[in-house]
This record gives sequence, C-alpha cells and structure tokens, in this order.
Amino acid sequence: MSNFSKHINNSIKYRKKLKKLETNIDLVIQKFYYCLSNNYKIFICGNGGSAADAQHISTEFLVRLNPKINRKSFPIICLGNDMTYLTACSNDLGFEKVFSRNLSGLHRKGEKNLLVCLSTSGNSKNIINVLKLAKKLNIFSFGFLGGTGGKAKKFANESIIIPSKNTANIQEEHMFIFHYVLNQVEKKLLK
Repeated sequence: MSNFSKHINNSIKYRKKLKKLETNIDLVIQKFYYCLSNNYKIFICGNGGSAADAQHISTEFLVRLNPKINRKSFPIICLGNDMTYLTACSNDLGFEKVFSRNLSGLHRKGEKNLLVCLSTSGNSKNIINVLKLAKKLNIFSFGFLGGTGGKAKKFANESIIIPSKNTANIQEEHMFIFHYVLNQVEKKLLK
C-alpha cells in the first residue's frame, strides 16, 4: 500500500469516529442557530494553524460557503484577527491575553453570545484564558479540541474532541464539522 493510500485510510478512520459526536455536533448547530436568529454574536478563535481555521470559518459565515445562496452576513467575529491589535496586545499585556482582551471589549452585558475555541492540544494559555473569561461573562463556549482535550476541556461548556495526536487529522476533522454546521445553520436560518 502506498503512503498516500495509508494517508487516505487514516483520514477515513477519523471521519468514521465523528459519528460518535453527532449529538454534540447537533448541539453546536442548535446554539449557532439560536445565537444568529436572535441577533447575538459568535466569537471564534484558534492558536497557530487553528487561528487560520478560525479565520476560514468566520469568513464563510460572514460571506458565504455556497455561491448559489445569496444571504445576509452572519455575525461571527474572529478574535485576534487584526495584526496591529495582536502585536500591541502581545507586547503590552502578553500573548496569553490576545483573545480574552478582545472578547472583553466586544461582548456586551446581557447578550447571549457564543464562544468557539479551536486548539489541537487544548493547552494554549490564550485559549484557556478566553474560556475562563467566557465563564465569568456567562458566555456559552465550545472547545474544538484534539487528543484528550487538554486543560481547555474543563473550561469549555461543551467540547468536540478529535481523539488524535496528529495535528493535521484534528484540523481536517474540525473543518469537516464546521462545513457541515454552516450548511445546517444556513438551511435553518433561510427557511
């Protein structure tokens, strides 16, 4: 068997494991739908490669995934997305506060916003800090994590954990789930 065939089989193995997460994924859809249909905001963030995934996901909610569907923009904000903010906050307050500082400035008391954090290890200090702040602000949070969930698992309200130590597998499954979530949320909102 070629290396590429092994890679495909490995990917299929993790994709099949997602069936066990269907109830959790349905909850993500419900929470996204509730938040967006009631004019609240979704905040999303990730560290490292997961930051790029968070940007990718927010772009598809803000713009669209399906070019055949003309719809309004959904309010999803990618925390720490601005380079000027990121460098100033990292320099002045520390990199571990880049997401929590952003969230504290954008969330308004009384809003039932949602926080989504992506982390393949679940141990990034900036992710843990923003999840702790979300708890204080009474913001429901999802952790999209890998391995065993790391420390972030205990601070997120709910977690979607890809049981792998391979960063690529974890990120691929997170994106697969988010494309499905967006499709389902979009269908519900456009009815």
